[in-house]
Amino acid sequence: MNIVTLEKVQSYSRDEVRCGIARLLSEFGGMGAFVKPGERVLLKPNMLYAKPPEAAVTTHPAVVAAVIDLVREAGGTPVVGDSPGVGKLSRVAAKCGILEVLEETETELVEFSEPMEAAGDGLFRRIELARPYLEADKVINLPKLKTHGMMTMTCAVKNLFGAVVGTAKAAWHLKAGEDRDLFARMLLEIYLLRKPDLNIVDAIVAMEGDGPGSGDPRSVGVLLAGVNPVSVDMVAAELLGIPKKFLYVERVAEKLGLPGSDRAAIRRCGFPVEEARVSGFRLPPVSDVQWGLPRFLTRRIRNLLTAYPVPFPDRCGLCGICRDACPPGVIEIRNGSLRIDYRKCIRCFCCRELCPSNALGIREGRLLRIINKYI
Repeated sequence: MNIVTLEKVQSYSRDEVRCGIARLLSEFGGMGAFVKPGERVLLKPNMLYAKPPEAAVTTHPAVVAAVIDLVREAGGTPVVGDSPGVGKLSRVAAKCGILEVLEETETELVEFSEPMEAAGDGLFRRIELARPYLEADKVINLPKLKTHGMMTMTCAVKNLFGAVVGTAKAAWHLKAGEDRDLFARMLLEIYLLRKPDLNIVDAIVAMEGDGPGSGDPRSVGVLLAGVNPVSVDMVAAELLGIPKKFLYVERVAEKLGLPGSDRAAIRRCGFPVEEARVSGFRLPPVSDVQWGLPRFLTRRIRNLLTAYPVPFPDRCGLCGICRDACPPGVIEIRNGSLRIDYRKCIRCFCCRELCPSNALGIREGRLLRIINKYI
């Protein structure tokens, strides 16, 4: 099942996207290979927060519309759900253009408000995920291909973190702390608790630079699909030219020996990756280099070895979104300015991810700046 298909799709024309996805799935036998008549099919796009489609923060509505049509043709009942990082789901869906598609196609928007415990056999024994996600007959994962300040890239595996209900996301950031490998393992265990039946990646316009919420749109002109999200992520990383050393999810999946983590065993079909590959794709700053040093030592020199968020006062409207979303609660608004307690900051960059004004940047520690010149 470790097949990943690619199709060249240059625009978000509804017809072009629909034809592109149909070609994308032909290698698997079409949508009918995944959806049977009468099944309730949850579509899980990326709806991080309320931004217009052209900002490349969210899955484009043309992709959602095409998948809705194909699911219906296969006899399934499509519904769309997510748990945004900021704001009500209905408002986010309206701003990013997905609500219009749902109203036009008479498709239900499902709130991820009720958690349901799922027991696994991994490091994290019990994880609560949204009930509609766990109880759907089929799940189709519709991620947007973007950079990510903490994980370097967000694609199929990371998009499933949206199945965690609301504020519980902050608790998982706290549990993982600054350990990117631990956070990647948690993401992989969420995937294993309820594997998506199909992953279709919107990479027609991706996001580079300061993703996942404040980067720049970058035309890539590709759609990807596969059953195994680990394999899909690996091919997406090849497409963008991201070095493996920055891909925490891939590294942990390979260490755990998860199916799909062997690049050599992935069969790539459709449009050749070599022809689709983009050059000069800008990554977020390397966020930390700690070489496995003892924790007591890294705590002492963490500001030298890590990157950390810094406010841009001229852009900040003091809306309080970053303060309210901060997992360790180390951001405050005092005397008309934003203050961050870097002694307790876990460098998860949730503040940057959710800031609607791009009012938080990244500053690299002095040692990290020197090291990054040579890696």
